[in-house]
Amino acid sequence: MPRFLIIEDDSQNARFLAEGMRELQAEVCVCPDGVQGLTQAVTGHWDAIVLDRMLPDGFDGLKILQALRGMGNTTPVLVLSALSATDERVRCLKAGCDDYLTKPFAFSELQARLEALLRRVQSAAPAPVLEVGDLRLDLLSRHAERGGRTLMLQPREFRLLAFLARHVDQTVTRTMLLESVWDYRFDPQTNVIDVHISRLRNKVDKGFEQPLIHTVRGVGYCLSTQPPAP
Repeated sequence: MPRFLIIEDDSQNARFLAEGMRELQAEVCVCPDGVQGLTQAVTGHWDAIVLDRMLPDGFDGLKILQALRGMGNTTPVLVLSALSATDERVRCLKAGCDDYLTKPFAFSELQARLEALLRRVQSAAPAPVLEVGDLRLDLLSRHAERGGRTLMLQPREFRLLAFLARHVDQTVTRTMLLESVWDYRFDPQTNVIDVHISRLRNKVDKGFEQPLIHTVRGVGYCLSTQPPAP
């Protein structure tokens, strides 16, 4: 389970970030000011820090970043900022931030950037093959099989299954699916996701004793060899 520290004084934005990350099964700590945030950053063990550039009381994100790097702390830091000027981006990157994202942003983009930071730290190249139990997806050839049996998937179904496989054992929300699989930035108010999940279940789980695609009631779906906790 990844652990993220959010340093953000805007309570609404902090809540949005924390809820989104917790939906991804991440452990999250939110600090509303710079002093508290820096204390948590240096005393806790975090996989990444999401740091607001503009913070109150004269101790802003840039100062936190400089303090962290000055102490030799190498935890990946993604800076969130309403400041989009190139000079501001350069200033933060030179101070040691690993990524810079301007507000407003889509949560799916933030998630993708955090995942990229974690991959970079782990020095792991993106896997061309995803495996979940006896399910195997070859991302290069776009071949899917389960238990050695080829699954005949439509392009959208393959994309949907690959997205679920990339988030194995995590709950994937409907919003994430709309943004990442359909490229929608709005809810079309249709049952398009349910229809595709139903078709996918017939192709992936039908005939197998152990289902892999699980519904997380009221939230979304999860691909796992184990049913999600109630």
